[in-house]
Amino acid sequence: MKRLISCEFNMDSACVELVYSDNSMISIDCTAVENEVADNLYQRSELDYLIYNDPLAYADLILNSDPQVYLRAVTEYKKPED
Repeated sequence: MKRLISCEFNMDSACVELVYSDNSMISIDCTAVENEVADNLYQRSELDYLIYNDPLAYADLILNSDPQVYLRAVTEYKKPED
């Protein structure tokens, strides 16, 4: 069974990188994820917070959960009135 050795955000590639004990690696392209799941600046901000402050939670969210459900639950967005 492979064990997670490290999980960190690589600013040069804009990816969260997970490295395992068998030298395998998963790289999550954060820009591509945001373009796919975030509908507005507020949702992008929520994802950015996780990327910078808890990349392991971000990786878990993207790999094992539904990020859109998470974003609907945590994002407060009020549309401007016309």
